[in-house]
Amino acid sequence: MRIIFLTLWCLLPVAFAAYHFGPGQDQLRLDTTESHLSDARAAAADEDWPTAIEAYAEALAALPKDKTTLSQRIRLESAKAKMLSKQLPAAREELATLVTELDDEQSTDPQLRDEARATLANARYYMTYLMKLEGLPDDAWEPEIEAARQEYKLLAQTSSDKTLAAQCANDLEAAIRLARTDPAELYGLPIPSQ
Repeated sequence: MRIIFLTLWCLLPVAFAAYHFGPGQDQLRLDTTESHLSDARAAAADEDWPTAIEAYAEALAALPKDKTTLSQRIRLESAKAKMLSKQLPAAREELATLVTELDDEQSTDPQLRDEARATLANARYYMTYLMKLEGLPDDAWEPEIEAARQEYKLLAQTSSDKTLAAQCANDLEAAIRLARTDPAELYGLPIPSQ
């Protein structure tokens, strides 16, 4: 009996080492990711958008590859931070890619997909506003505002989150007003905040 106990006692460090260098590495990566995410959240709360973007990128780099839902959530939050950090074109491209990816997956969280689509619609709305301020021709900005209008309408009709649906209905009206507004009327107005 003593030999069995001593053998098991000697094998215990081997079992811990096997766990540490095997599945334990994913746990270490998740801990690192969570540390970067808490830094990003703190930076976002302080409205330090460049720091938040950097922390989200580090969290995404540390995340294990099989955590797709968390990866998509981090990408969405990073795009939001980029929108607020005056990197609207880059954020819009990332959001378009993310929404396409979420639409293609069958097991996507509907709330995440709706939030990503609403954020993309907002990015398109602000891109349209800026394009109209720059005096670009109608054929440059009309596809953007039309896509934003369609996304707002889809969310207003299909979202299970009633608050989001109501917000998208209001945003739909704003998108229609923006499409009908003459660019000269926008020059004296403050740029809407995101």
